[in-house]
Amino acid sequence: MKKQGVNPYLPSWEYIPDGEPYVFNDRVYVYGSHDRANGYAYCLNDYVGWSASVDDLSDWCYEGVLLEATDVEDNADRDSCLYAPDVAVGPDGRYYLYYVDSKRSIVSVAVCDTPAGRYQFYGYVQYADGTYLGNREGDEPQFDPGVLREGDWTYLYTGFCGKGDRSRSGAMATVLGPDMLTIIEAPVIVVPSEPYSAGSGFEGFEFFEAPSIRKHGDTYYFVYSSISMHELCYATSKHPTKDFKYGGVIISNCDMHISSYKPANKPMFYGGNNHGSIVEIKGQWYIFYHRHTNGTNFSRQACLEKIQILPDGTIPQVELTSCGPNDGPLQGVGEYPTYIACNLFCDEESVYTDFSASWMNNQFPKITQDGRDGDEEIGYIANMKNSATAGFKYFDCKGINKVKIKARGYATGNFEVKTAWDGDVLGSIPIGFSNVWKEYSADITIPDGVHALYFTFKGDGSCHFASFTLE
Repeated sequence: MKKQGVNPYLPSWEYIPDGEPYVFNDRVYVYGSHDRANGYAYCLNDYVGWSASVDDLSDWCYEGVLLEATDVEDNADRDSCLYAPDVAVGPDGRYYLYYVDSKRSIVSVAVCDTPAGRYQFYGYVQYADGTYLGNREGDEPQFDPGVLREGDWTYLYTGFCGKGDRSRSGAMATVLGPDMLTIIEAPVIVVPSEPYSAGSGFEGFEFFEAPSIRKHGDTYYFVYSSISMHELCYATSKHPTKDFKYGGVIISNCDMHISSYKPANKPMFYGGNNHGSIVEIKGQWYIFYHRHTNGTNFSRQACLEKIQILPDGTIPQVELTSCGPNDGPLQGVGEYPTYIACNLFCDEESVYTDFSASWMNNQFPKITQDGRDGDEEIGYIANMKNSATAGFKYFDCKGINKVKIKARGYATGNFEVKTAWDGDVLGSIPIGFSNVWKEYSADITIPDGVHALYFTFKGDGSCHFASFTLE
């Protein structure tokens, strides 16, 4: 079967959240932070590069380490982590990497001659008198830099604003000069934080973190994570540092607000913080975002979906899918790993990963992997208990009359197969206790057409769910 694009678009053992995508020289490069499998904190690993041809978003190439955590000043013990970065091409044609480490609220900059080479420290964003941005009296802490260069000026967007925190005013925009470091216009607030949003039009969708900036035509699109965390919102303006108006939600990593296939307020994945941006690739726009795995906030993976920018400039919210990088639905034949699930839930609902006591008791299903961080082990779904449901979207089904699954674990019961989360059961696949992966099958007819596929476990115990095969 021809290789197809799936979410997550990188290998199942790679954890790159906070993705900032760019097209350089007919390749798509994604810049993000770097989590660990079963991580205990955010962004524990070094910055690494991944890229793909603009002609094939199913085939991503590892570019190696871009910057090590030990490159941070006085960080030989790696106590400070590398948070979400962004990249801009300078007037000199070099690539400038902006980042904030976890121990300091200032913006560091590294530079490289190529998009995905080894970056070297360049300096800190600073005022003309040498004071670092974030250290001057009255400055707010710097976090999550997003950058856009136009001519000799670079627009830098930063900020983190927790709900109820009156010490943080909102997302900040700062203008830098030709050296990509020196401030020529001091920070101004472009999107308000929650305590300062009354009458702004951002009520309920105030700025939390993850500022990112893109330009389409004469319009600036400011993409950010709202106080709900799980959603990426956008605001638009004709000017880069003022007059931004709230636009809407582009994506939620638990599919909240989407009502096309379920109630708008029903979570369909275990969500959490979100960070990403939009990019145009060969005339098609995409949103890059991340999902949560391993039953924790600290093991996030990169996903993407197609979006539309309508003639009036608005961006309708899009669903989570398993086939976002693919050119249409996946082929309704062959074996698919379950780590590509875009819906994962059970009868007890939770919008957030790791925010429920049930997570502590290991009650909810989760995408995980065997081995240690860095081991190239294919991901799977663990802890499929009674009512746990895994959903996959979408497949172009033709002549399917048998469905197989691979499972293991101390469980006995049946996997019900449906084409809608609340739809009719098309058939059931019985499973039993096993310490190793075993294949089970049943004669199940999937109607011809483009469908979602849902697998719901009904029974006792807890099993692991590795893959399903359509025949």
